[in-house]
Amino acid sequence: MSRYKKYAGGDPLAPPVDIAEALDAIGEDVMSGYSPERAMREFLRRGGQDQRGLDDLARQVAERRRELLQRHNLDGTLEQVRELLDRAVLEERKQLARDVTMDDGDRAFREMQIDNLSPNTAAAVSELASYDWTSREAREAYEEIKDLLGRELLDQRFQGMKQALEGATDEDREAIAQMLRDLNELLDKHNRGQDTPADFDEFMAKHGQYFPENPQNIDELLDALAQRSAAAQRMLNSMSAEQRRELMELSQQAFGSPALMEQMAQLDANLQAARPGEDWYGSEEFGGGESLGLGDGTGVLQDIAELDQLSEQLQQSYAGSRLDDIDLDALSRQLGDQAAVDARTLQELEQALRDSGQLERGSDGDLRLTPKAMRQLGKALLRDVAQRLSGRQGERDLQRAGAAGDLSGSSRPWAFGDTEPWDVPRTITNAVIREVGEGRRGPGVRLRVDDIEVQETEARTQAAVALLVDTSFSMAMDGRWVPMKRTALALHTLIKSRFRNDDLQLISFGRYAQTMEIEKLTALDAIWDKGTNLHHALLLANRHFRKHPGAQPVLLIVTDGEPTAHLEPGGDVWFSYPPHPVTIARSVEELENSRRLGAQTTFFRLGEDPGLARFIDSMARRVEGRVVAPELDDLGAAVVGSYLGDRTARRTSNTYGGYPDAFGGRGWWAG
Repeated sequence: MSRYKKYAGGDPLAPPVDIAEALDAIGEDVMSGYSPERAMREFLRRGGQDQRGLDDLARQVAERRRELLQRHNLDGTLEQVRELLDRAVLEERKQLARDVTMDDGDRAFREMQIDNLSPNTAAAVSELASYDWTSREAREAYEEIKDLLGRELLDQRFQGMKQALEGATDEDREAIAQMLRDLNELLDKHNRGQDTPADFDEFMAKHGQYFPENPQNIDELLDALAQRSAAAQRMLNSMSAEQRRELMELSQQAFGSPALMEQMAQLDANLQAARPGEDWYGSEEFGGGESLGLGDGTGVLQDIAELDQLSEQLQQSYAGSRLDDIDLDALSRQLGDQAAVDARTLQELEQALRDSGQLERGSDGDLRLTPKAMRQLGKALLRDVAQRLSGRQGERDLQRAGAAGDLSGSSRPWAFGDTEPWDVPRTITNAVIREVGEGRRGPGVRLRVDDIEVQETEARTQAAVALLVDTSFSMAMDGRWVPMKRTALALHTLIKSRFRNDDLQLISFGRYAQTMEIEKLTALDAIWDKGTNLHHALLLANRHFRKHPGAQPVLLIVTDGEPTAHLEPGGDVWFSYPPHPVTIARSVEELENSRRLGAQTTFFRLGEDPGLARFIDSMARRVEGRVVAPELDDLGAAVVGSYLGDRTARRTSNTYGGYPDAFGGRGWWAG
């Protein structure tokens, strides 16, 4: 058997979601200092070039909510009652005036009753409850008031009841009364924990026509009824005190039976006991000119509640939020099918990003960049570094020929950072094959970067590299947080892709120091703790050097402040500002331990503080190190250039300091 339903998936011929734009935007935000989780959320909020984001959908939800409040008011039922009452009174006056057979005394008495009706609509309706109408039209208008009130009150709790009961007979009304009695009995048993699935099935078999939601169990029935009943209560709360009083008085006339109101009151009590979490006490301020009846007003309050839930879902600001939380059916009801399609596309986009191997959620639920994504981001940073280095007076000092070991006989495509010699035959062959394929003819061969291959070597020069990055609050406060992260990722990518024999240790130091994987450092949010514990960072660096006794130690320190913290023998952190002499002494002592281990040391000083410059210069002189003071945008190029320069120095000299200037002779270093 085949089943069909309305298609709600948008354009069936539309291409699959394209994650390239999302990945580019996320990568840019991560490099701008956002955590991967925040970068992902920001893209989903903004949307893409041809894709609406969560913010746009949330704006539409807010506009829809505001439009509902500004368009409507809650006087609809009262206005209808007043119109029917005025019609009944007018028709009765006409009948009294033209009925010549009526006793004058009787006519005068009836006219007095009509003339002395209370100006309050509810009171007037109540006063006319026992009036013996002489006009058929007047009697019908008055009976319509009671019928209208009954249908409106039922429509508040059971959507569509106002239309279903239009022209209802006494038998229809009795069926409704029986349904209410049975429903209250079922809910009362449920609240006492005495109901069974059979009770629900029996109730639905008998009264299922009154529940178009088609609930499948007692909980679904309760959810549907409680949501609408709570909306009815919020509507009552939104009325003025006079409107509420008048409506409560009128409700006693519903269907001419006060018993209806008793059943409704019992139903509300049962629902509130079963679903206390619904909003039973809220209110809204309506200010429009379009009047709503009780049933329609309750529907609008339900819409507003649904819009509030959608707004919360679209904001994704609660713990553990996911795009799958968005109720697409509700979004379609409130904003149309296209809004639901846009939200579904965002859900698919988030899933595609996870499936692409670029993003994943950790055990804590936070979104993280995968190693594959980290490699791609690192390659992008290395390309930026290459452009900056190649722009220094047109020199490419870092791209030197010469092997760091014996040739292996193999070749591979050239990549930034390679220092191996070109494989000329393979390079020329690649260029010739490419030009033949392109159909080019003529003298000579034009080389492109993609043609170049280098000879692979069995590298024998190994370095133990320690990159120490300052994560104190001043780094974040002065805008140095992002360049620091970009620098670490660029160097990490270069070593992991081109110099795999080197061992890199990333060490962050603020109030205390810690070793970090690149994924954690890249996702690290700004830290606002005071303290620059260079002493602790050097302890970790020297431990790294000692683990690699056969490797050349390389110490790279990025900082914007003097040491203001150190570790005490018991492991506690000592902090003092201005820097305490003991802190300085401990830091200098550990730096000299690095020199005794043979470390080649470079300080990258950020900022123009003269006191910091004097301190860093003196530290560098003690260990025969260098000081580089780059602009923030050049920090990555400076650190990578220094590392590559150190590798060249290790091949050309046995003593530190015999390597070439990695920065094109522009005088960026001293020491």
